[in-house]
Amino acid sequence: MPKQIMVVDDSSSMRQMVHFTLAGAGYDVVEAKDGAEALLKSTSQKVDLVITDLNMPVMDGIELTRQLRAAPAYRFIPIVMLTTESQQQKKLEGKAAGATGWIVKPFQIEQLLAVVKKVCP
Repeated sequence: MPKQIMVVDDSSSMRQMVHFTLAGAGYDVVEAKDGAEALLKSTSQKVDLVITDLNMPVMDGIELTRQLRAAPAYRFIPIVMLTTESQQQKKLEGKAAGATGWIVKPFQIEQLLAVVKKVCP
């Protein structure tokens, strides 16, 4: 059974690109347009990995990470930030919230797949 990955980004083109990349590598993909939608979907769908943008309306990636980590079902699920933010302070905030990894956009497809395989074997 393929691993299921939730992709959270307010950019539909970014969600589509990540979805296409992951589906092409054999993963099942669930999409959400912001943290609030992702949180709602997380209550009805168990995923093996969450890949989220940082800067989104309604609920950003840091707050999404905090709220997912508070839920017992998501305490140990890997959460990777996929964002344009590269400042050390933002990375520290992400880590403190419970993020497993950080990928800076624009990214290489091989880099994304390598991180996914590492955190979600």
